Amino acid sequence: MTPVQFSFSSAFLLGLMGLTFHRTHLLSALLCLEGMMLSMFIALALWALQSGSMNFTATPMLLLAFSACEASTGLALLVATTRTHGNAHFKNLNILQC
Repeated sequence: MTPVQFSFSSAFLLGLMGLTFHRTHLLSALLCLEGMMLSMFIALALWALQSGSMNFTATPMLLLAFSACEASTGLALLVATTRTHGNAHFKNLNILQC
């Protein structure tokens, strides 16, 4: 494994571990998801450059567009839960309550 591959896989795993173990605020979960998506974007972009094929050049841009949509949806949910529940803590959010 090259150092570049190791850095992107470790960045993805750190984001995944942060998402798994540090679940206090909704904003921290969204930041971990965004970090995971950015590490995947950079890895896909470098992979497309190294392969030299023109078939894979649009894939990183598509992933970046989906990442932007995910971030805007997450921030909209953050604002909605803050307005309805008063804060964005995971322990106060219960899906079964109306």
